[in-house]
Amino acid sequence: MANRAPIISVLGHVDHGKSSILDSLRNSNIVKGEAGGITQAIGASIMPVDVILKRIGELSEKLKMKITIPGLLFIDTPGHAAFTSLRKRGGNLADIAIVVIDINEGFKPQTIETIEILKSYKTPFIIAANKVDLAQGYRKTNQNFLESLKSQSEQTKTYVETKIYELVGVLHEKFGLGSERYDRVEDLTKQIAIIPCSATESIGLEEILMIITGMSQRYLEANLNLNVSGPGKGVILEVKESLGLGTTLDVILYDGTLKVGDEIIVGSLNGARKAKIKALLMPEPLTDMRDKKSKYKAVKEVVAATGVKLSFSSMPEDVVAGMPLQSVQGDTTQVEQTISNQIAEVTIDTDKKGIIIKADTLGSLEALTKLLKEKDVPIRKASIGNITKKDISDAESNYEENPVYSCILGFNIKQEESTERVRVVVRDVIYALLDEYELFVVEKEKEVEQKEFEKITKPAVIEVLQNCLFRQSNPCIAGIEVLKGTLKTNAHLINRAGDRLTYVKSIQSDKDSISTAEKGRQVAVSLPKVVGGRHILEGEVYYTDITEEEFRKFKSLKRYLKEEEKDILKDIAEIKRKQNPLWGI
Repeated sequence: MANRAPIISVLGHVDHGKSSILDSLRNSNIVKGEAGGITQAIGASIMPVDVILKRIGELSEKLKMKITIPGLLFIDTPGHAAFTSLRKRGGNLADIAIVVIDINEGFKPQTIETIEILKSYKTPFIIAANKVDLAQGYRKTNQNFLESLKSQSEQTKTYVETKIYELVGVLHEKFGLGSERYDRVEDLTKQIAIIPCSATESIGLEEILMIITGMSQRYLEANLNLNVSGPGKGVILEVKESLGLGTTLDVILYDGTLKVGDEIIVGSLNGARKAKIKALLMPEPLTDMRDKKSKYKAVKEVVAATGVKLSFSSMPEDVVAGMPLQSVQGDTTQVEQTISNQIAEVTIDTDKKGIIIKADTLGSLEALTKLLKEKDVPIRKASIGNITKKDISDAESNYEENPVYSCILGFNIKQEESTERVRVVVRDVIYALLDEYELFVVEKEKEVEQKEFEKITKPAVIEVLQNCLFRQSNPCIAGIEVLKGTLKTNAHLINRAGDRLTYVKSIQSDKDSISTAEKGRQVAVSLPKVVGGRHILEGEVYYTDITEEEFRKFKSLKRYLKEEEKDILKDIAEIKRKQNPLWGI
């Protein structure tokens, strides 16, 4: 048994410096002329312990321990996609995360989303409060943060401290997490360490390395044991087309050893698949892996923890990022079962009713599901890939029962147009998806309420005009004026005593039949089962009759009522309560 390097992910809001922090940490020794100290792997950079000790210098004395980890493995692809895809049995593959926040801008949507995801995976993290050099009046010095801070003006010191405590406040209020500037943290298991830093000026990088090394050493050592000679276990970071190699798998190997010719079992959307490794490929030294023309060198074997590119004689089908793999030493049956169990663990539980979600990777789909479930949003169907016609059809089938479920949320996939009955929202930020869905729900609920509102009898007050009883009965036809509100056909009428007299069978204006008449309109109305001059009198005022159920609905939908309509309802309630004091209460 041996200790592996802890795996470190770098996360945060766009433009807050994720890649800059990663590059500064990874290349710090190269900047100092120590080229070759950091080994580049596929999708990862390995920083050995001797490089860490050189980098943190005198700060290493503060660790007060013998360092037994072989170094740190940084995931080279910063952001949610890599983090959420890299799962292993029992949780996320990353042991520690560095959350990068622009100290001057503070929390942004992706920052909030990042911490929600980290909490859901129970992944420990630190805050790299980047761009401290851009603080007002900050004097740039080639020192660690604390030494650099001493040389700043009191105004700048106050600004930096204020920004740190703004971060402390948000972490406490929004997430219930304790935090403090790194040198004032008493217990790293209970407080988040905030490290002011600058990627461009190399301020605070030593402290970042010191804290994550210390955290790994003290709190993660039991999780870092691996069997070097055991079967290789890894997670697919990316499935990609590589120049001259065809389709390859970029894999983070977290346990054991992989060799050329090894038979492996890899997870796919349709279960466990067998494959044989044709080649293990690593980048040439100092190659920028983001360059599509990057060159690779073939190796015979790789040992965890590292990143490696795998090439196969025959590529397994339906393999996507986030799937597990393991090499076989002996019978394949047990390994197939292990991989199948791991696939089952990340299967998304769905509801009988709910929205449809799509994502680019299994990990992204799981992260989106977790955050939606936390907000009690039911999910009917969750799958990987672009939106299909079947997805649109399934979402549309929700419309009649509940329009808020006629929605498809897509993360990091191809955009599709919404239809009349289906809202499609595609974003590359999960937090933005949640926000847009909440807005959609509010919009749909408002539409439903307005439809309900339209069904309710509209409050109105009418007056029978003088000399306008055109027919006495069968039915009575009278000329009226709408004094307040809106009169609609089929509305029942009551007098001031609260007696129900008749209903409005039809409304005519200039010989045209209409269904509604607004305030100020003079129209003729047809009133069955009453006699003009006996029940319906010239100059008399009548009200539309409102049931108690309608009255209560009006109260719940009062935001849609005009002030005049509220006044009419108040008058109707007073009339009704002459006969029943508890009416409408």
